[in-house]
Amino acid sequence: MGIDLGTANTLVYVSGKGIVLQEPSVVAIDQNEKVALAVGEEAKKMLGRTPDNVIALRPLRDGVIADFDTAELMLKSFIHRVNEGRSLVLPRIVIGIPSGVTGVERRAVMDAAGQAGAREVCLIDEPVAAAIGAGLPVIEPTGNMIIDIGGGTTEVAVLSLQGTVLSESVRVAGDELTDSIIQYMKKVHNLVIGERTAEDIKIRLGSAYPSNDDGDLMMEVRGLHLLSGLPRTVTIKGPEIRESMLEPLSVIIEAVKRTLERTPPELASDIIDRGIMLAGGGALLKGIDTLISHETGIVTHIAADPLSCVVLGTGRVLENFKQLERVISWRSRNM
Repeated sequence: MGIDLGTANTLVYVSGKGIVLQEPSVVAIDQNEKVALAVGEEAKKMLGRTPDNVIALRPLRDGVIADFDTAELMLKSFIHRVNEGRSLVLPRIVIGIPSGVTGVERRAVMDAAGQAGAREVCLIDEPVAAAIGAGLPVIEPTGNMIIDIGGGTTEVAVLSLQGTVLSESVRVAGDELTDSIIQYMKKVHNLVIGERTAEDIKIRLGSAYPSNDDGDLMMEVRGLHLLSGLPRTVTIKGPEIRESMLEPLSVIIEAVKRTLERTPPELASDIIDRGIMLAGGGALLKGIDTLISHETGIVTHIAADPLSCVVLGTGRVLENFKQLERVISWRSRNM
C-alpha cells in the first residue's frame, strides 16, 4: 500500500488496484466521548460548523504530524476503509513525506503507520515520489527538477540516478496562500471569512500571473463585518486576490532560485533542456507555471495529474520495489 499523507489530502494506492482513496486529512472528534465521529470528506464539511463538544481538526500541519493520536486514528480509518472492513495485517506501506522533516518527525509517521497495522514501513521523500509519479526518468543519469507544492510544504528538488542531488523544503504552500486571502479580506474589506470560503476564493479567482481575463473575474463573498459584527456581502476581483498572495508566492520563487543557484553545471544544462516539472495541488493555481518560467527563464510544465503524483510514485515504488529500492529514505521492519 502506498500513502501520500498530505496536510490537505490523504491518498491511498493499493498494489494492483491503483488509487483507491482520496480524502481530506480531517478528523471530527467528540471531545466528551473521545471518539471519532467522522474522517475525511464528512469531517471536512464540519470545519467551522461544529457544536462545543465536537472539534474538527487537521492532524497534519506543514506536512508533518501535529497531533499523533488523531493522525493514527485517521490512518487506521482510511486503511480499514480500503480493506473494506477486513482487519488485515499489511506487509508493507510506502509513505511519501516532506524532504525537510526531522528524524523525530519521520519516526512519528512510522509509528503511526505501525500502530495502524503495517509490518514494514518505508518512507520516501515527496519530491522523489512526485517525480516518479509524474513520469520523470529518475533512474537515468540526467538532471530532473521537480517542484511539489502541497498544502503545508513546497518541495524543490534536483534528482539524478535515483537520488536527490539537492533539495529545499519551505513550509509555505497552499495553506499559506489561503491564509493570505483571509488576512487580506480582514485588512482591506473588514470582512472575517473562514478557511473554506478562502479556499473557494483561491480556486475560483486565484492566479499567480496576470492574464487577459483577470479583470472580468468577480465573486461575491459573504462573511462577518468587523465593525458592525453583522453578516455582509462584498464583491471582489481576480487581480486583488493575486496581489494578496504575492508574499507566499515570492517565498516559493526564492526557494526555486536558491536551488537552481546551487545546481551543478551539468545537471543545470539538463534542466534547461528538459524544463521544470510542477506537481501537487498548488500546481493547479492559474498561472503558477508562467510565473516560474518568467522568474527563472526555464520552461515549466505541469504534471498530467498533479494532485496524484506523490501517491502514484509510492505505488510505482511498491510495484517495482527491487528496481527502485534505492529511492527509499527510511525503512523499518517487523514493527
